[in-house]
Amino acid sequence: MTTQEAKAHHVGEWATLRCTSIEIAEAIFEVAKYDEKLAEAIWEQQGNDDVLIRAFNKTQQDALTWDNKVIERKNV
Repeated sequence: MTTQEAKAHHVGEWATLRCTSIEIAEAIFEVAKYDEKLAEAIWEQQGNDDVLIRAFNKTQQDALTWDNKVIERKNV
């Protein structure tokens, strides 16, 4: 079974490789229930409202990145 630390490390690496904020990556994996294929499909969509709401709830930042694209809190 995967530990929480291992999941967090994997999600962090995944986010870095995709030039995506960790908050967005975490939210993607939560929505995908940690299914990596589904997470990849969600990431490719680049704009899932549920993911963005979850991501901004994880931080006080006003902007996050999704595949090097800046997404502002005010636009969610």
